[in-house]
Amino acid sequence: MASHLLFLALIMISCSIVLASDSSPLQDFCVADSNGPVQVNGLACKDPKLVQATDFFFSGLNMIGNTSNAVGSRVTPVTVAQIPGLNTLGISMARVDFALWGINPPHTHPRATEIFTVLEGTIQVGFITSNPENRLFSKVLQTGDVFVFPEGLVHFQRNVGNCNAVAIVGLSSQNPGVITVANAVFGAKPDIPDDLLAKAFQVEVKVVDQIQSKF
Repeated sequence: MASHLLFLALIMISCSIVLASDSSPLQDFCVADSNGPVQVNGLACKDPKLVQATDFFFSGLNMIGNTSNAVGSRVTPVTVAQIPGLNTLGISMARVDFALWGINPPHTHPRATEIFTVLEGTIQVGFITSNPENRLFSKVLQTGDVFVFPEGLVHFQRNVGNCNAVAIVGLSSQNPGVITVANAVFGAKPDIPDDLLAKAFQVEVKVVDQIQSKF
């Protein structure tokens, strides 16, 4: 009898499936009420009687992003913060502009898979798998090419063409989040102890101090 129960338990474990994504909507829409007093995992719904067409609208993705910064890129996000009507729908997007040799530094989206489409230019992309392999998947994309970055994995983009580049990004969350690796590690407030980072990166403490000073 005990062996039968063990066999049944093993079957149940092997057949169990876990899926994760933003919650599915239970009504036509749930326009975000950013000023609402209710705190939930996401944003509370605006009174449907007060919803307007502008709650589902954003204008500006035709505008070139200002890439005059240290990394030479600019992300223009279109998340629930820009379109309240995205609340509970599980999607968002962004425009990414690249100056010549500009980069979108290594980063992750903790809540979203990303699909990246090149509109103009030539862009090198890549992502790294989790420990212990840390395998790099990288490819150079041309106009019209599409590449996918799996949820949570560190990834990057770099303009390797001879002119400015533009891409449009789709994300599988209304609020995908962004963790830029360098900013998070060297720009944390308060600082991560420099001796800890020196040991982690196998460099001298003064090297860590120099990098931290830039963030």
